[in-house]
Amino acid sequence: MATLEVTAPRLARELYATPAAVTTLEGDAIAQGQQRVRLDESLVRVPGVFLQNRDNFAQGQRISIRGFGARAPFGVRGITVMVDGIPYTLPDGQAQLDAIDLDSAERIEVIRGPSSVLYGNAAGGVIDVTTADGRDNPGTSLRAEAGSDGYRKTSLQTGGSQGDWSHHVSLSALNVDGYREQSSTEKYLLNAKLRRELGSERALTAIVNLLDNPRSEDPGALNASEVANGRDQAAPNALALDAGQNVDQQLLGLQYEDLSAGSGEFYLKGFISQRDFEQQLPYVGDSRIGYQRDYLGASAEYHHEISLGSLPLSYIAGVDVARQDDERFRNDVNPQGVVGEQLAEETQTATSTGVFAQGDLSLTEQVTLSLGARFDRVELEVDDRYQQDGDQSGKRSFDEWSGSAGLSYRYRPQHQAYVNTGTAFETPTFSEFANPAGGGFNASIEPQKAWNREVGARGYFAPLALDYDLTLFSVRVRDELVPYDDGGRTFYRNAGDTDRDGIELALGWQFADKWRLDSALTLARYEFDRFSTPGERFDGNRIPGLPEQTWVNQLTWEGRDERFATLETQYVGDLVADNANETQVDSYWLVNLRAGDGWRLTDKTRLNAYVGVRNLLDEKHYANVRLNASFGRFYEPAPGRSVYGGVEVSF
Repeated sequence: MATLEVTAPRLARELYATPAAVTTLEGDAIAQGQQRVRLDESLVRVPGVFLQNRDNFAQGQRISIRGFGARAPFGVRGITVMVDGIPYTLPDGQAQLDAIDLDSAERIEVIRGPSSVLYGNAAGGVIDVTTADGRDNPGTSLRAEAGSDGYRKTSLQTGGSQGDWSHHVSLSALNVDGYREQSSTEKYLLNAKLRRELGSERALTAIVNLLDNPRSEDPGALNASEVANGRDQAAPNALALDAGQNVDQQLLGLQYEDLSAGSGEFYLKGFISQRDFEQQLPYVGDSRIGYQRDYLGASAEYHHEISLGSLPLSYIAGVDVARQDDERFRNDVNPQGVVGEQLAEETQTATSTGVFAQGDLSLTEQVTLSLGARFDRVELEVDDRYQQDGDQSGKRSFDEWSGSAGLSYRYRPQHQAYVNTGTAFETPTFSEFANPAGGGFNASIEPQKAWNREVGARGYFAPLALDYDLTLFSVRVRDELVPYDDGGRTFYRNAGDTDRDGIELALGWQFADKWRLDSALTLARYEFDRFSTPGERFDGNRIPGLPEQTWVNQLTWEGRDERFATLETQYVGDLVADNANETQVDSYWLVNLRAGDGWRLTDKTRLNAYVGVRNLLDEKHYANVRLNASFGRFYEPAPGRSVYGGVEVSF
């Protein structure tokens, strides 16, 4: 196998010298026969990762890694998302995925354990996406797709290099009518890179990302009786209130690299983003929300290699800073959907500063000791300008240390064993600071803390063409942030401690020239070690929203001229929907199929066509389960059998 380098751990190193559970997905795993609309299409083959809510664009996909992120009612919590070195996770710990351009994605790396020593707040796991810059993929391609439930997508990619300049531009337009009522989406996305080589191993890169999402409807969640009467219906309030959201976002990034800064390497990155957001939630009352967000940040890193005595030492030292300013409002909405009086107006400000250092000390040619430390200061402030219900302003500051230690033993050139331990912290987000007693700042909740331990082995058996990645993990979390529903709105509290233990196994077997089998298995236990609320105790209960068994298999055949076929099976074990474990959600199997072919029209022009079938066996299951929902509204049904197809012309 070719040498594989990973960069998500910030200190770039060979995969077989990395003492951590890291998965790397290259271009084919992201693009081959895929719609490239949602992260679950490619991340489904990563053990330890579970995604929900692929069909409700207004709520966004929910991602959990070893249980981190499972509590999110919408969007992403507890997981750091990076795109081209820019943190899509805000200083308060929440992230949105709607501006990630999978059409131009060349590589995705996933760190499957808590990693605050690398990225600070809300790094229960890391998803790092790298998009094309035109140097390795010159040319232009135009793709058009259509499918079930009114799915339509067109995309344009163009890139190349000339002299010291290189560029890549990706533009896409997505329209979906949706499987359920009140679930249509319209979205336009531009992602562009412009790179200039400055000589002497220096370069400057500009990144532009523009998102226009004028409509994403929200069908809401159903109770069991409504599901039985019609899986494709929307919740009554979702229809009556025309629930949904609209988003407009612009991001500009600038990155400088000097690979010969003294005897090391220096990287300086900065970005600024603006996001305008408005949403109608599917319940009557204080359900019209919106904000105007300014988000900016910068980072500086220095990489160096020295000798410590006679032992080689590679290290990185750096600083991250970021600031988020949200101008937020909330209005009352009556049962007829008429927007009434304003109920909240406030400025939410979050700043984060992190200083970190990591080092790899080669004790022998086979054994490497890795150590890391980081200090973060996170400040969250609410300035309440709506005084009718009293002054609800508040401020909290958190000073947090994170550390990690790992030992890697490369006992054969393509076989490695490792042990690793590390800590992580996660502050409540602004939305999780909501006070059930009224107002916008609940100062009684605290950050949750995690301690991760893992033992792993990975390698490649050349005679069998078999690669493997096995990890045993154990995570202890204290002061777990737990959601609960009060009158249709979600609030949070520190309810107790949790245990998360499991096994992750990924296998890839090229058992014939044209045939390959990939498999990803997760066997885990996620439970409350100590959890109590007023009048209730849930010690020993399962954590809601998490299956404890998942198993994905992909059998791929690849012929001549980009001809391929992939049969994919997904098993998702049962889960519970509430803290009391009274609502059970059954396990299910999904079968997906995709195939394609390609033809060379001229020396420089190529035509590709592909087709995919999702849920081939028409299995009834849920795209999302809303946790601890009121009135039994736990369920968001997933589509049955659906078909899509596309053609692409590249030249």
